[in-house]
Amino acid sequence: MKGLFQRYSFLQLFKLAINVIRTKVVFPKARIIRFPLDLRGKKYINVSEGFTTGVGCRLEGYPKGENKVLHIGKNVQINDYVHISAMENVTIGDNVLIASKVFISDLNHGSYGTDGIHDSPNTPPKERELYAKPVVIEDNVWLGEFVSVLSGVTIGKGTIVGANAVVSKSLPPYVIAVGTPAKPIKRFNFENERWERF
Repeated sequence: MKGLFQRYSFLQLFKLAINVIRTKVVFPKARIIRFPLDLRGKKYINVSEGFTTGVGCRLEGYPKGENKVLHIGKNVQINDYVHISAMENVTIGDNVLIASKVFISDLNHGSYGTDGIHDSPNTPPKERELYAKPVVIEDNVWLGEFVSVLSGVTIGKGTIVGANAVVSKSLPPYVIAVGTPAKPIKRFNFENERWERF
């Protein structure tokens, strides 16, 4: 308890206590949600125990049916201003760490050659049909600041994605990936327990 008073001012502790109470009303399994939180389609979102957010996060579930479409595993921590949007399925595994200002979405306004569908650029974007492909972020993944994870992507277990990367294609497990589009630059070698060039 003494450590809390060294880390936080009295006002910060008061705000923290209010957030803990509000958390138990919104997502009883969560550890703490720092408000404000923009929550759309709550009944389509499944949150496991230990979930933590920073301020200003936006979680959205927009299914075509009645199934839950956003699944957040155990002990997931997302930081400030993270935006996650799901229409078909976004699954985030256990012990995932997501830095601030990250965008994750399984859907697009329109299709641009995927599956042979080509929406016209003359159609206003908001009038184009929504298309979705599942996103899976496996256990122990770490997404750096400003990362974007696009539809149809799987990020393998234990992978680290560097700041500002755009993940437009799936990444294997146990790599460090950077850039636009994100590409692996290192892989963890379990025999010698070292990160090595990919």
